[in-house]
Amino acid sequence: MSGNILKEIREALAVLSIPEKAEFFPRFFKTGKGEYGEGDLFLGVKVPDQRSVAKEYYAKINLEELSSLLSSAYHEHRLTALFILISKFEKTKDQKVKEEIISFYLGHLQYVNNWDLVDSSCYKILGRYAFENQKESLLKELADSEEMWHKRIAVVGTMHYVKKGFYELTKELVTQNLKHPHDLMHKANGWLLREMGNKNEQELISYLNQYYREMPRTCLRYAIEKLDEEVRQDYLKGRI
Repeated sequence: MSGNILKEIREALAVLSIPEKAEFFPRFFKTGKGEYGEGDLFLGVKVPDQRSVAKEYYAKINLEELSSLLSSAYHEHRLTALFILISKFEKTKDQKVKEEIISFYLGHLQYVNNWDLVDSSCYKILGRYAFENQKESLLKELADSEEMWHKRIAVVGTMHYVKKGFYELTKELVTQNLKHPHDLMHKANGWLLREMGNKNEQELISYLNQYYREMPRTCLRYAIEKLDEEVRQDYLKGRI
């Protein structure tokens, strides 16, 4: 059965492959030597199509089988596996099953290794679990990791907190990694600050007034994107 389900999913994705996308994605996701996605392989399947496959198969595949899909060299196999995992997590009311899914996710972080894989899954699985079970330590431990993807999982994982109107963890983890050398962390930090501002602009303003002068430029631009233009210019030109 295991092999059959995996074979069906792989074949379903292969049928949806678009050659032009397969050629474009490696450049888009920076798979060249020394780049953050070095060596990643692509079938050329669009995200909505991957979601459709995940919706069809999430109830038919178990975690052991899903491990094979998530550890694939192909990006779309991994992302589809994460979409399946999200559905399993969101559909179950069994706490034991949720904990099994969290353990599975944490045990497979080496395959959650590009920004879309991180951003699509971490706050819907790990962030939600941490929030609902008061286990901020899960995100804090990842924020302490030397792995850049772990740090991004930690920061983006706080999105669930932001959506619920809780901002302290986001501010703590952004501040901890504010000066990380990689642009992908600058973007993640700025994105989460912007989302915080969307919910509570005064929280963002207060944070910016304390830290904006030491923020990497990309982080600042992301954070202030939705603010009034005059206010944006004040921050960009250091007039505050």
